[in-house]
Amino acid sequence: MNANPTPRHGKTASVWLAFYLAALTAIAIWPVPVDSGAGPLLRFVQRHVPWATYSRVEVGANVLLFVPLGLLLMLILRQSRYLVLPLCILATVTIESVQALVLDQRVASLMDIVANTAGACLGMLLIALGEGIRTRRTRNASS
Repeated sequence: MNANPTPRHGKTASVWLAFYLAALTAIAIWPVPVDSGAGPLLRFVQRHVPWATYSRVEVGANVLLFVPLGLLLMLILRQSRYLVLPLCILATVTIESVQALVLDQRVASLMDIVANTAGACLGMLLIALGEGIRTRRTRNASS
């Protein structure tokens, strides 16, 4: 989380973003819910961790799924960071719209949009915190 990444860092983040977007697209347009085969595992988890209900696990997964988007866009769009949040919101609204309009067995959800956006914001926050810590250390080292 370098406060001043070199152009190489931006290229590396762009490569990671391409792989991430390919995986995200596959998950988003998969014709059936990606967790459709996970029922036995989810029931096992819930038996042993009662607070880990299906809806909580789903929301948590949606949050985690979008952390890389916020993080990578923050690294790539260093000079245009004001675009990161709108791009993340646009991505999640697009995904949910495609699921609602095209995929019969998928369910679009406002909660998914909120969770996905929260995940992207968490990624953005991680970069901001890392840069803040680095800046503070640099100031303390120079004084």
